[in-house]
Amino acid sequence: MPSFAIYAAAALAEIAGCFAFWAWFRLDKPAWWLAPGLVSLALFAWLLTLVESEAAGRAYAAYGGIYIVASLLWLWLAEGSRPDRWDIAGGIICLAGAAIIIAAPR
Repeated sequence: MPSFAIYAAAALAEIAGCFAFWAWFRLDKPAWWLAPGLVSLALFAWLLTLVESEAAGRAYAAYGGIYIVASLLWLWLAEGSRPDRWDIAGGIICLAGAAIIIAAPR
């Protein structure tokens, strides 16, 4: 599986897991929301181990840019709040940084 697909799947798993905790704590959802949240967070951690990288820190750093853009997509698609131009600009900058980290010749 290519790194980008792994990063995208990891971002979805992390955001869904964190949102489950957010929903329980901030939106007064029942405590059972925590169970799928924990499973999702474990899936996120496992997925990041599949990224081909010589160093975990580099894999995590590149993932950060993907996570930020995925979070903005979640904001729009799951929460119904459209990202503004500053969100989009910041996301583009983060993706550029992630691309540099991933594609740099080593």
